[in-house]
Amino acid sequence: MSVTLKDVAALAGVSRSAVSRTFTEGASVSAKTRSKVEKAAHELGYSPNALASSLTTGRTKLIGLISNNFHNPIFLEVFDQFTRALQERGLRPLIVNLTDETEPANSVRMLRQYSVDAAIVASSTLPPSFAKAFHDAGVPVVHTFGRSATSPEVHVVGIDNVECGRMAARELLARGYKRVGYLGGPKNATSALDRYRGFMEELANHPEIDVTHCFADAYSFEAGRAEMLRFLEDTTAQAYFCGDDILSVGALSALKDHGLQPGQEIGIIGLNDMEMSRWESVDLTTIHQPIKQIITSSVDLIEEMLKEPQRYPEARIFPCRVIERGTLRPRP
Repeated sequence: MSVTLKDVAALAGVSRSAVSRTFTEGASVSAKTRSKVEKAAHELGYSPNALASSLTTGRTKLIGLISNNFHNPIFLEVFDQFTRALQERGLRPLIVNLTDETEPANSVRMLRQYSVDAAIVASSTLPPSFAKAFHDAGVPVVHTFGRSATSPEVHVVGIDNVECGRMAARELLARGYKRVGYLGGPKNATSALDRYRGFMEELANHPEIDVTHCFADAYSFEAGRAEMLRFLEDTTAQAYFCGDDILSVGALSALKDHGLQPGQEIGIIGLNDMEMSRWESVDLTTIHQPIKQIITSSVDLIEEMLKEPQRYPEARIFPCRVIERGTLRPRP
């Protein structure tokens, strides 16, 4: 049978309320009593019941972790880092899969049923209004990888996708490409639209450059491959900015099927710097997104909001940089 709070109290020679206070964050208990309770708990192998504790504290320590793109391998890295970061701080992630979900009402309802203390919307495709629905329902929320804004309605942590588009364009220009293309994610994704906007704004200063573009059906290998195969049937650019690494990997697959050498015959630059991009068989030149820092900052904000729920929303935007590998021609 499982060890109970009553068993620990009996062995320690204290009241059950003393045991409860020992394992309740912020509760008052003497050092002597705490030592006796912890010694008894260790001997009996007792662990406090998290659900029972939540009834006392009014806090579940559950944090809803929401995403809508499980087809992209980058989110394996994202969820690995998020879950570890939350657990290291004594918080418990509740993962919600929103694939094909565009309305927030169902997600808000579900997380309120589980009495989460806060929510993290980890998505670069959902609009700001999605995260705001949690805020409006009284759930503290951080929109990680959300759209940058000078006056956000909820906390936003991520990158400036418009600037990343400009960065990719400047990189292609610096390497002497005259015909370039943009292969973006879904046309309704805020990140795809912002990266396209920055890319086109930068190239507008260079009318001598021929530009083509398309938007894939999803941030996925299959979608990137399909769009590049379509490009190869028509007029082919000399280099492409694929607005995500997984699109880039799909595009590279299509190039190799046509016997084209990435970096030598057609250039590719991605965005994210996911683990797969570093594989020798991929060797993708890409724009590095500082995912670890973004996730750490997001969890910092969650902790701060749990202490101060009415904290004024802020945007924490991190800079990116180009990682040089083998899928673009060298700079002159």
